[in-house]
Amino acid sequence: MKSRRRVGILGGMFDPIHDGHLDVGAAAESALALSTVLVLPSNIPPHRTQPVASSHHRFAMVAMAVAGRAGWRALDLELREPTCSYTSDTLRRLHGEGFTPEELFFVTGADAFLEIATWKDYPALFDLAHFAVVSRNGVSVHTLADSLPDVASRMREVFDPSLHAARTEHVTRSIHDVDAPTCIFLIDARTADVSSTAIRQARHDHRSIAGMVPEAVRQHIEQHDLYDADPRSTEAGAPSSGPKAGGLHGQD
Repeated sequence: MKSRRRVGILGGMFDPIHDGHLDVGAAAESALALSTVLVLPSNIPPHRTQPVASSHHRFAMVAMAVAGRAGWRALDLELREPTCSYTSDTLRRLHGEGFTPEELFFVTGADAFLEIATWKDYPALFDLAHFAVVSRNGVSVHTLADSLPDVASRMREVFDPSLHAARTEHVTRSIHDVDAPTCIFLIDARTADVSSTAIRQARHDHRSIAGMVPEAVRQHIEQHDLYDADPRSTEAGAPSSGPKAGGLHGQD
């Protein structure tokens, strides 16, 4: 790719953001040499119940989680919009702010990516950005080609050099020598086995969430008594009649 900028887009409801989200972003950053990682809390999820914490608290927690991470930035792009959050719409908004599809890397977990065919504007959304898919929640990226044969030709396997030091040369070759304007990069990396649902349940049960979220996020949650009374899962809402938002707003 000729572009110098490599911008990761990591999003979700972040209700709350946790170490698993950060591990996914860090794996993509390392394997794809991303220069920036933009972390976007979503606004109105089109296929889930509403988030438990307010947009104010969710954005604050994201800002705390990325503080001190060079090149990482919380972005309120979705929260400025009074409409449902869709991945394809977000990517087009970023195009309007001067980013090209080749500069953008939409980062998601393999578990969320399995539902890609249900996302709005599938399969055209693959022309809007690269996709960086990281093994997550027991779903290995090595299974995706068989599970999604229609888009298997766009998949390229890359490696996190921190886990596969001997294969750094292969990583560089995979990133640069591609035969399509945008690709689906598959990254096999270790990520924390934690979810927002489990964190909300732990809070409801008066159990510690230390080690599940960054320390500043834990303090914010406890200071503001977030998730004490309502352990409901944001995954439990009935599907809407419209298309799903996709991984940008679907990662737990």
